[in-house]
Amino acid sequence: MAETPRILFIGDLNFYSKGASRLKSVERLGAEVRALSHAAVGDQSRGYVPPSLAFRIGWKLGFHVDEVGVNAKTLAAVRDFRPDVVWIEKGNMFRPATLAAIHAIHPAAVICSYTDDDMFNRLNNTWYYRRGLKHYDIVFSTKSFNANPDELPALGARRVVLVDKAYDADQHAPIDITDDERVAYGADVGFIGSFEAERAESMAHIARAGFQVRIWGNGWDGFAAGGGAGIPTLQVECKPLMNAPGDFRYTKGIRATTINLGFLRKENRDLQTDRSVEIPACEAFMLAEYSDEHARLFTPGAEADYFIDRDDMVAKVRHYLAHPDACRRIAAAGRKRAVDGGYSLDDRMRAMIDTALGR
Repeated sequence: MAETPRILFIGDLNFYSKGASRLKSVERLGAEVRALSHAAVGDQSRGYVPPSLAFRIGWKLGFHVDEVGVNAKTLAAVRDFRPDVVWIEKGNMFRPATLAAIHAIHPAAVICSYTDDDMFNRLNNTWYYRRGLKHYDIVFSTKSFNANPDELPALGARRVVLVDKAYDADQHAPIDITDDERVAYGADVGFIGSFEAERAESMAHIARAGFQVRIWGNGWDGFAAGGGAGIPTLQVECKPLMNAPGDFRYTKGIRATTINLGFLRKENRDLQTDRSVEIPACEAFMLAEYSDEHARLFTPGAEADYFIDRDDMVAKVRHYLAHPDACRRIAAAGRKRAVDGGYSLDDRMRAMIDTALGR
């Protein structure tokens, strides 16, 4: 094996995506990298290309339509590049025959799958993914239960390795914000993320207790027009707060908010989320839903804090808004844990690549 590994990196390479951030981390590690996007790449003004009608129909039927021809491009790249590692993000569009052909063309290549989602959930996987699992040498997952014998291994996965969530050092940092940005993006209590009914009920519960609450994200329109409309202390933006090149609005929103809430998506069986690490990495205070994995990542009451139900959440919101020095102290300790604990994407990618190469 070469000292400088060759990595064929295949993922969603739109700027907003975690895949694009992971690609930069691999490049910083000094590997020789060739990259393919398995999703159409949009311009910076929009950040993505909306799915076609054919794609939406295919997804309903359990297939991920390969709209950019990444199956054929991957085989051509394997023939030409001869990678040590073929890194595939999620891989719902990869045909089992393509994965088998990679092994046939270049038997020494290690085929890796990486996913942030619960891939045992049929809402997240496709027929291609399920049938192709047996061809991957290793599957990296942020969902610990996916490694259970009755989950991905039962679908054919040879080896499943748990990795924790990570932050992007280029984007998630204690950047300075102006007074105008604090007004534009900030709040006493804030949440950045997509709509879920349980989340909406929790946010409304805090607002009805008299606290100023602000929500950013997709899918909140119905809630804003309905249940949230009559709560004067609740501000629903009905649009995402995303980082873009040269304008890190997501990071600014976290930095401008006194208490950043973190919810676990029940449909995805979350025990940790991207925000679980990104908020502390921004040196901001996080009050998140309790899980054993959360408590392992950041010590409760010292590096972040957690709630067990809505009444506990409101009680802790009341406490921390009355003690801003505690918020700042915990936020600083959370940032230190994220940096010293090796929670960056660079650290995570180094560990996964080393594992894939048997180092």
